[in-house]
Amino acid sequence: LALLETRCMGHECVSSSCRWSSTSSLPTSFLHSSKMSEVENAFRKFAVYGDTSASGNDMTGKNFSKMCKECGVMDGKAVTSTDIDIVFNKVKTKGARTITFAQFQQAMKELCGKRFKGTSPEEALQAVYGLIEGKEPGNVGATKATKVGGVERLTDTSKYTGSHKERFDESGKGKGLAGREDVADSSGYVGAYKGAGTYDKTH
Repeated sequence: LALLETRCMGHECVSSSCRWSSTSSLPTSFLHSSKMSEVENAFRKFAVYGDTSASGNDMTGKNFSKMCKECGVMDGKAVTSTDIDIVFNKVKTKGARTITFAQFQQAMKELCGKRFKGTSPEEALQAVYGLIEGKEPGNVGATKATKVGGVERLTDTSKYTGSHKERFDESGKGKGLAGREDVADSSGYVGAYKGAGTYDKTH
């Protein structure tokens, strides 16, 4: 379509079959093609998140909710998780479990007015797409250690006591098997005896 558009816009198109001779007949998405491709890229990245077999062409409700949350479309005040679920179910095909990019655009039209109250529908939609473009799912790869509540205290190895302390070196790095297994000591001394090997020196 974009190819047709560029070919016909450059000259007086006399063919009556040419549908792209005037800008007014262009779908609005063509007018913001670069912005839309950024939004579509984000859509695809979120669509395949957590599912290696996903094509990226359609998105589950779970990933749609994640996308709205991470991109700031859902702010918890004007747009809540309930709003997201309602809109998702409204735009998806009956009986389907996923939405296409076209249905996603429809969902954004539904949500933008709630998220950006007091602006025109066009401005609100642009603002919502502005939140989404160029984004990708967070925490791809390693999961960071949480520090909420008492968790930090529990994961601080310097405060461990007893046999747990033996499993980590000074830097807090685990010693692996050596830290978990009792290695048999056949020297003849009891475990906690500090003067091992001094007998011959003193006698």
